[in-house]
Amino acid sequence: MIIGAKALLLSGINQVMNADIIQIWHGTIADDSGYQDYWRILDASELARAGKIRNDLQRKHYVTVHGRLRHILSKMLNASPEEITIKKTEQGKPYLADTPELAFNLSHSASAMVIAVGWNCQLGVDIECFKSRSNLAALVDKCFSIEEIAYWNMLPETQKMPEFYRFWTRKEAFVKATGAGIALGLKRCVINPENFSKFLRVPIECGLASKWQLQDLTLGAGVYSALVTDKIIQNIRLLAFD
Repeated sequence: MIIGAKALLLSGINQVMNADIIQIWHGTIADDSGYQDYWRILDASELARAGKIRNDLQRKHYVTVHGRLRHILSKMLNASPEEITIKKTEQGKPYLADTPELAFNLSHSASAMVIAVGWNCQLGVDIECFKSRSNLAALVDKCFSIEEIAYWNMLPETQKMPEFYRFWTRKEAFVKATGAGIALGLKRCVINPENFSKFLRVPIECGLASKWQLQDLTLGAGVYSALVTDKIIQNIRLLAFD
């Protein structure tokens, strides 16, 4: 079940935190009014990464997204945002060194962003803003399974682009949840075309396909997003950055 909520940034976050609830924070990152404050709370590795981004807009987006993440985590952990220690696994998935039971993941595309947080689970989230692609069929052949390709090929032309984005975000959310990233192989995680909340197959190293749960997220026109966890999704709390 998805519970909708409009809130100021971080407003009421302690009241809605529950072990059975996945929080989804979403919004735009076009407004950089808090950029300097976000920059101040990033750690050395985040600042180094930001410093290597030559494009000014992309650097501001990176700083804003990671700054907002730190504010969310700080409220959950009752700690200062700059004191939170975020580490990365060998595959590059971030985690909290001192509180690994609090899982989180983030994604941003163009000016849209999403952050997912939950307790005692593996989770991944992805977001993509619609844009026309000339190489769509080639991407489908490369990243979709036989079952998914058969389903996609039967769609009317007007539905092929939207369905591509839906499958893409689901697959990206899965590989992010596992921690392996895209190197795991998008073709190997197979979504059931008859039930989009289920997987037909996943790589053997990821366990049973039945343990992974998938939920499409409705975050606005032209925006595609999906959440994947390794436990049953009881409730999703949608919280908007204002």
